[in-house]
Amino acid sequence: MQYDRLASNESINSTVANLAEHNIEGIVVDTKEAALAKVKELIPAGSSVMNGASVTLEQIGFIDYLKSGGHGWDNLHEAIVKETDPSVQGTLRQQALHSSYYLGSIHALSETGEFIVASNTGSQLPHIVFTSSNLIFVVGSQKIVSNLVEAIKRLEEYVVPLENKQSMVKWGGPTQLNKIVIFKGENPHMGRKVRVIIVKESLGF
Repeated sequence: MQYDRLASNESINSTVANLAEHNIEGIVVDTKEAALAKVKELIPAGSSVMNGASVTLEQIGFIDYLKSGGHGWDNLHEAIVKETDPSVQGTLRQQALHSSYYLGSIHALSETGEFIVASNTGSQLPHIVFTSSNLIFVVGSQKIVSNLVEAIKRLEEYVVPLENKQSMVKWGGPTQLNKIVIFKGENPHMGRKVRVIIVKESLGF
């Protein structure tokens, strides 16, 4: 299977319908600019915001916008990065787990309504599985695959080698596929809101 090919409109529509069955809202936009505009629309002023490392968020301009400070949000990631005392930084990381909003991307989105997020350290996973009240994932439509089996294959056979190349350049060492979350749905009684913004462009890996 070709893992860098944009999904068809039929595939995207099917994915959105099946996400809804899993209590996940799918939102479709045409461009990365529209994706950023939608993110701005979804997050109210005064919200606490945490984000994971994401090429996709960089590509849509979210990271630069977040750093600009012109959004009216409480940028928790910035506070963590700026802190030089390791003990205080650790406390800030723990507090950030309860952000109002967590933003990131995913590594594979199944047309059947599930998605996969993989991590080296696992630092972003508590937000995703439980602690943050609102999740927003921005996803290029090339990440849509037919089912969960193909999602795992996309991660292992396509994403990890690309992530590894980037890690060697950026960090001087290989990445590690240590932890994987298979997100099959959100319990409606939890009161959380999970949104997946599907962009009809190739974004991220």
